[in-house]
Amino acid sequence: MIKTLKNAWRIPELRSKLLFTLLIIVLYRLGANIPVPYVNPQVFEEASAVAGGTILYYLNILSGDALGKATLFALGVSPYITSSIVMQLLTIAIPPLERLAKQGDEGRKKITAITRLVTVGLALVTAIGYAFYLNASGFLVTEIGWFSGSVIVACYCAGAALVMWLAEKINESGIGNGISIILFANIIAGLFGIAQSLWGLVFTAGGFSGFSWVGLILAVVEALVLLGMIMIIVWMSDAERRIPIQYAKRVVGRKMYGGQNTNLPLKVNMAGVMPIIFANSIVAIPATIVSFMSKENWFTKFINNWFNYNTWPYLIVFTILLFAFAFFYVAISFNPVEVANNIKNNGGAIPGIRSGRPTVTYIKKILNRITLLGAIIVAFIACFPMIVNIIDTMITPGSTRFSALAFGGSSLIILVGVALETVRELEAQMSLRNYKGFLD
Repeated sequence: MIKTLKNAWRIPELRSKLLFTLLIIVLYRLGANIPVPYVNPQVFEEASAVAGGTILYYLNILSGDALGKATLFALGVSPYITSSIVMQLLTIAIPPLERLAKQGDEGRKKITAITRLVTVGLALVTAIGYAFYLNASGFLVTEIGWFSGSVIVACYCAGAALVMWLAEKINESGIGNGISIILFANIIAGLFGIAQSLWGLVFTAGGFSGFSWVGLILAVVEALVLLGMIMIIVWMSDAERRIPIQYAKRVVGRKMYGGQNTNLPLKVNMAGVMPIIFANSIVAIPATIVSFMSKENWFTKFINNWFNYNTWPYLIVFTILLFAFAFFYVAISFNPVEVANNIKNNGGAIPGIRSGRPTVTYIKKILNRITLLGAIIVAFIACFPMIVNIIDTMITPGSTRFSALAFGGSSLIILVGVALETVRELEAQMSLRNYKGFLD
């Protein structure tokens, strides 16, 4: 990866793209620290308003702590990601949008324009809810009024629109996918919290007030576990199941076509990080509702004691949702019937499998197997830090030594995936610029 970056830096055009991407990241981090009028960020942070287990805590990770500071980019990339996912689902479910998606660049431009409008709408709804939450929780300088409320909502909507614009600028003139790059930068910014957690382990573990050998051992083990998880994620990102396909020979005029062997690659982690995002968002809804409730009742006691990110029921429900969304996302993004028809129309066939329905059944069987394997690996990566956190809480009630790693697996998958995707794009662009024709 370092060699690829060095080689890309030597090419003037790629160097300008890399510098442009870095500039956008710096602008985003600047906006993530610009305060919003009428909001008291110090009281917001001191009250732990984005406590672990709530959807706000997870969104705070994706926003690079902008939500925890209630700054201009507090909504981050969440409205844009949500609108993109919604449009992707609607493109499959609504025939007019599906026809629009198949019209090439013109159709994609129209879908992009609709996605922007949906993003602004979601940002408006989210900003209004966020403003009411800040007012009800006492995080505003003054009682919310018509003017102050309008200013707060306008600032957060403008921040979400500006984030969307920055991401699209990366797509146009930078390197990599804009949303992925911004997410990457946000999670990298949150790694300082993990480093602080490791530092605390070394100097406060075991009840010692100074240096602790127990804490040092725990910190080293934790770092080695994270390194091992990164290796697993890299392997999973590149792993694929290749279904062999053989094309029949056919004569067209005086030329013979076909007669070659190829394969249909099916990635083990075809759904990527989407199942984790969906599962985290849904399983955190009860804790989020409790955070909005001022009075204590049976529901708040149940959630606080039995359904937070330090409990086994939370982990079990999260794992079930993760598997369900993994299969759901693959089902809507990959159509075995269409793939089988394309193979048949091009004169191909899977050796030993008849064309038509048997090919569809065979592809579905292989797809279900690798989806299950991918979901198991993703569940292990996402749940392992949570299991460590739960066990640590059981041994030492009230312990927060591993709380910073509760969502570490999800963040690692995003980090490694974006890094690999960006490096592949750099390599592809370098190959394109270094390619020489056969006449040269």
